[in-house]
Amino acid sequence: MGKITGFLEYERKTEPYKPVDQRIKNFKEFTLPMKEKELRDQGARCMDCGIPFCHSGCPLGNLIPDFNDAVYRGKWEKAAEILHATNNFPEFTGRLCPAPCEEACVLGINEDPVSIENIEKNIVETAFDKGWVKAKPPELRTGKKVAVIGSGPAGLAAAQQLNRAGHLVTVYERDEKPGGLLRYGIPDFKMEKHIIDRRLKVLEEEGIEFKCGIHVGVDISAEKLKSGFDALVLCGGATVRRNLPIEGSELNGVVQAMDFLAQNNRRVDGQKKFKEEIKATDKNVIVIGGGDTGSDCIGTSFRQGAKSVTNFEILNKPTTERPQDQPWPFWPMRLRTSTSHKEGAERHFSISTKKFIGDKDGNLKALVTSEVEWVKKPGERPELKEVAGTEKEWPCDMALLALGFTGSEMTLADQLGLEADSRTNIKASARDYQSNIPGVFVAGDQRRGQSLIVWAISEGREAAYYVDSYLMGTSALPLKGEGDLPMV
Repeated sequence: MGKITGFLEYERKTEPYKPVDQRIKNFKEFTLPMKEKELRDQGARCMDCGIPFCHSGCPLGNLIPDFNDAVYRGKWEKAAEILHATNNFPEFTGRLCPAPCEEACVLGINEDPVSIENIEKNIVETAFDKGWVKAKPPELRTGKKVAVIGSGPAGLAAAQQLNRAGHLVTVYERDEKPGGLLRYGIPDFKMEKHIIDRRLKVLEEEGIEFKCGIHVGVDISAEKLKSGFDALVLCGGATVRRNLPIEGSELNGVVQAMDFLAQNNRRVDGQKKFKEEIKATDKNVIVIGGGDTGSDCIGTSFRQGAKSVTNFEILNKPTTERPQDQPWPFWPMRLRTSTSHKEGAERHFSISTKKFIGDKDGNLKALVTSEVEWVKKPGERPELKEVAGTEKEWPCDMALLALGFTGSEMTLADQLGLEADSRTNIKASARDYQSNIPGVFVAGDQRRGQSLIVWAISEGREAAYYVDSYLMGTSALPLKGEGDLPMV
């Protein structure tokens, strides 16, 4: 598997980046390609470990050592077959996944792990360049009709798997184009949208129908939709945003991160008129929230020409090494510095925003913070306490709230009579993804809560198996890690 001594001979490498002063001038991807020899050397680092823990780290159960070996041997078409066997959209995960597989890599115990994500991206890009990714409509149709609500990664994965099983699949999307978070949440500098469009072209050629601009539960009742299909798969995501209920939160300039990111993506796509322009140009921007969404706001603000960009995180600054209570191969909560952070953002940890300050016209001009500490007593959850005497006022023209999501919108669920869990996600069995209403299935963030794109694809694939079983009594679709090698 790979080159037996490869991990001793080659150091980890990933795609380099364009310099900051060049890449912030536009919203295009800014990675630079590696030579094939370099990529094959990276595949050679896969160390033929006795138990490939990368499998358990990957929510999809990707056959990682197998495609690494194929890359090492220059068998790129075989690598593409292996990769697509468990992952419908490696061009998404190869760009956007935080790579839990790499944290579980055996080599990562005492060396830099194999650059799995970068290899994955180059496999699928080679496959598209060579014309190996082709539409493969099913040979037989079952006559069963399935509606998938939501065209994010979970919905697209469920749709493709169900279409492969021979069902007639229609995907409903309330936005003007398919893609969900991939299109309207992820900035183009992380993934340009033609990457989505080329895959959608394949899905359409395979027979999947997309109906955009239709808000199910509003434009069409849930019951009417249910009566026209044999099964429904809800993949709408966890889209209810967390607010910051403090003084001044109603001021102009206090903006939800997803409103900011979605409008910019539409602007990059060519849309020119908006009800209200949300731009960081010439402003002192403070991003509240230290996760991926906050990072995306930072990179977008720099590209829009912000005067300054500052990032607040209420949690303590993590260590760069694994915490002692999060040993390999588990996912560690370590300090992660994104390319956007490196573009000039000032980061502050253990800091809480107390109030927003506005001018006489109701526009944000400043905010007040205090430092905080997390006090943990044995057997109890950590308690947040303000550090006395640490109040500080910061000039701020735009505050972007990147605080995550609290659950799923329930309009459609209420119309169908679906049950919700304590986190306002739609309750569906982890055993078969079915809700309390027969024939209604739920997958992705709408079932499990806010999570990763790779988890959404996994959820969509798994749900499709159980939908197919519900419709046909049994299913030949694969479950996690089994793969379906004929399907590229």
